[in-house]
Amino acid sequence: MAIKPIDITKAYRLLQVGPTTMISAKHDNVENVMAAAWVGLVGNYKVMAYIGKQAFTRELIEKSGYFVVHIPTVKQMETVLYVGEHSTKEMDNKLDNIPIFYQDEVDLPLVEGSAGWIVCKVMPNEKNEQDHDLFMGEIVGAWSDDRVFNNGHWIFDDAPDELRTVHYVAGGQFYAIGKGTKFNHGPGKD
Repeated sequence: MAIKPIDITKAYRLLQVGPTTMISAKHDNVENVMAAAWVGLVGNYKVMAYIGKQAFTRELIEKSGYFVVHIPTVKQMETVLYVGEHSTKEMDNKLDNIPIFYQDEVDLPLVEGSAGWIVCKVMPNEKNEQDHDLFMGEIVGAWSDDRVFNNGHWIFDDAPDELRTVHYVAGGQFYAIGKGTKFNHGPGKD
């Protein structure tokens, strides 16, 4: 496995499949990770994320102006559920058993084992943030596990099942992404 940088023009493809996500942030040497169900794309270079006022991670995002969107895999489901069910506000040691690492380019916590990581710089909009808990971020960096995302494309058919992305559908039910089917769509399409 290698963690490889992704060309910013292709980073949106990490979220294009609609995966469950986690969000991390850091400010003043305090870091946190949370599960996030409502994260999506706004065009090719922007991410939107619903982050409720109760979330400790939100405080870090508001202070630092940055957040990371993680694309978790099947083997990380216990981590996703754990960071979604526990708050750093009540549990100082929440991250003690979460494997965190850092890339040289950014001082933000990344969770080991994710299929991809998207670093976002907050595009401030106080009305949306306060009234709707909606944060917008410009994609400023991205990496992927090259076993599942390489050369700007997902390659799930060649990856082990435990590296597939997970997708939340409701009522505690998740699905792993399935096998690909290629349709003939004409020349010149990427």
